Amino acid sequence: MKSLLKVAFIIFFLCDTVSYGQENQPLELNENFTHVVYFWLNNPENPDDRQAFEKSLKQLLASSKYAQTKFIGVPAQTPREVVDNSYTYSLILSFSSREEQDKYQKEPAHLAFIKESEHLWKKVQVYDSTGIK
Repeated sequence: MKSLLKVAFIIFFLCDTVSYGQENQPLELNENFTHVVYFWLNNPENPDDRQAFEKSLKQLLASSKYAQTKFIGVPAQTPREVVDNSYTYSLILSFSSREEQDKYQKEPAHLAFIKESEHLWKKVQVYDSTGIK
């Protein structure tokens, strides 16, 4: 339940955030399908690992043909009981449909990111959601 609330709050606040690569442009969150990913790096204090992970993740976002909203974040360190600040990075993507997200899962940019970076993380948690009407 706490995780679902966290995802809901993140998505709610995305409307007032700026996405990676589009400075000063409001995010256009597609409410049909969201893909929220949390990464825990093996060595979160290692600057080389962080730089390699961020470079690979930014390349994925620049190359993906399917992802619409493209948000990379780090824990805000908000000290509330319901907030999990233990992850290293978050990624929030939106898609026009589940089918588009399925294509994203198989696209070369996504597969290259996994191959290039999976050795850097110890845990990945994904929350996929479809919008309610």
